[in-house]
Order: sequence, then C-alpha cells, then structure tokens
Amino acid sequence: MRFMKHALAAVSFGMAAMMAHATPQAPVNGTDYRTLATAEPTEAPAGKVEVIEFFWYNCPHCFALDPKLTEWVKKEGNAIAFRRVPVMFRPNFVPQQKLYYALEAMNRLDLHEKVFNAIHAERKPINTDKEIIDFIAAQGVDRAKFTEVFNSFGVQAKARRAAQLQQDYKIDGVPTLAIGGKYMTSPSIVGEGMGGNQPEPKLHEAALQVATFLVDKTAKEGGKK
Repeated sequence: MRFMKHALAAVSFGMAAMMAHATPQAPVNGTDYRTLATAEPTEAPAGKVEVIEFFWYNCPHCFALDPKLTEWVKKEGNAIAFRRVPVMFRPNFVPQQKLYYALEAMNRLDLHEKVFNAIHAERKPINTDKEIIDFIAAQGVDRAKFTEVFNSFGVQAKARRAAQLQQDYKIDGVPTLAIGGKYMTSPSIVGEGMGGNQPEPKLHEAALQVATFLVDKTAKEGGKK
C-alpha cells in the first residue's frame, strides 16, 4: 500500500481470506500506528486536530483510497483540519506537486478527482509541465492564467515546503496519514499489524478507523475533548 522511495514500485495485495480481526478495534502504538520521536508543528486552528495526507497522483493506492478518505474527512467534520501534501521522491515529481498547489491557489480542487481518474482510469500521462497544462486547459480552465499560477513563486514555494514536510515526517511511502503532528498511520502500517494479506478495501477501512482513534487521542491529549 506504500510507494517505496527506493524501489519506486507499487505493492500488490493478494485477495486472501479475511482474518478474524480484519479491522483494528484497539489500535496499538508501533503496530497500527507510529509515534513520531519529535512532534511536528501543525497549522490547525484552535480546537481542531490537523490531519495530513501525503500522496502522489501516480500512486494507484492513493487513487483507490481517495473516495473513502474524502468520505471520512466529511464525517470528521469540524473535529479536524485536513490538508493534502503531494510528495516528491524524485525531481520529476515536482510538476505534479505544482499541479496540486496551482489548483489549490485557483480554488479549483474540484479537479483533484478528475486528475486521479484521468491517470488511473483513462490512462492519460499527466507528468510533465506541458501534459499538465494541456490537461487542465482541456477542463475549461484558462490556459494562460493556469500557466501563470503553475509557474508562480508562491506555488514553487509550496512545493518546496511539501518536500520539507515529507522529510520532517520521514515519509517513505504513500498514502500516509499524519495526525496532530504526532502520529502516523496508513493502510500499509495497519496491514502489517493485521498479520497477513488483506483486500485493499479492508485495509482502507482499518486505516481510517485507526485515524479516527488518533484524532480522538490527539484531541484528548490537547484538552479539547
């Protein structure tokens, strides 16, 4: 479920029979989630817990998780401050980082799902600056305006900040969720704790259940609940 930094290869999941405890009921530190050695500063407003998804547009597991994660974010509502951070394991990841932040800057994150679908369902290459600009222009966005924002200092600065966050959180695979600047979980992490291969939807369910636990845990530790 993780995109490994060095192997740069997606992990496949067998459709083995589900174990009796396929969804963690009592998440365990070091098994279902990990605690950062040093807590990272967060950007969440008072009373909310920050949740970051580290992702990559070309990652099939990020694509598969995205609909369920979107539902989970809506369910958590005002309890969390959610944001996505596009990763950069190689220099050629930078255009997709800029793509995400340009869409954010233009208030066009409604196209986030379309980007995922185009890459994974329609098999369109959306990797280079030109491919990205052509694709976004085809969605009815003004080409000149998008190109200006895509190449702007602000977007480039956000891409650099994303790379720094990735380093600070020691992200070596995606999708990964960071909660409250303290904890991390993912379908891959909970899958290891479940002791065997599981269907990917079950891993998503388990990871989001652990994420809910960690949101509540962080809120209580901060005196918010």
